[in-house]
Amino acid sequence: MNKRIQEVLPGSRPELAEIEAKILKERGRISPLYQVLLNSPEIAKGWETLLSAVRNRSSLPARLREIMILRVAVINRAQFEFDAHAPIARKEGVSEEQIELLQQDKVIRGFSDIEILVLELTDVMTKQIQVPDELYDQVKVHFNDQEILEVVTTISAYNMVSRLLNALHVGH
Repeated sequence: MNKRIQEVLPGSRPELAEIEAKILKERGRISPLYQVLLNSPEIAKGWETLLSAVRNRSSLPARLREIMILRVAVINRAQFEFDAHAPIARKEGVSEEQIELLQQDKVIRGFSDIEILVLELTDVMTKQIQVPDELYDQVKVHFNDQEILEVVTTISAYNMVSRLLNALHVGH
C-alpha cells in the first residue's frame, strides 16, 4: 500500500518541537501515525490530548480498554492498530486464546460477563453506530456515568484511529 500522506520526520520542523516533546513524553516515541498527524499541528495536539486521556487517564481497567481497542481494530481491519495494541493487551493479562477470540465474527465466550457486554457494545457501536436502549440499559447496570462515558469514548476514539489509519494507509 502506498502512503497517502508523507510522514513528518521528527525534528525536521522547529515549530513542531513542543508537540513532538509532548508526544515523546506520553508515548516514548513518535510512531508513523503521529508522524502523519504532525502534518497538521493542531490536529496532532488535539489527537494527543484526547488519546492520552483515553489511554492513560481513564478510570477503566487497562485490560478492558485493550480488549475494546483490539476488537475495534479487528472489525475495522486495522492491522497496524491491532499489532500496536496486542502486546499491551498481553501485558494487561489478555491471553493468547482471548486475543484469538477477539478476531472471531462475534465474541460470546472466553471473557467475563461484563467484558462480553462491553465487547457487544463495541461491536454495535462500530458496525451499527446506534446503540439500542436495551443494550444501553444492560451497560448502565454495571457502570456509572463516568465509566459509561469512558467506555463509549474509548470505542469511539479507536474507531477514529482505525479509520484514519486505513484511509491514509498508515502502517506496515
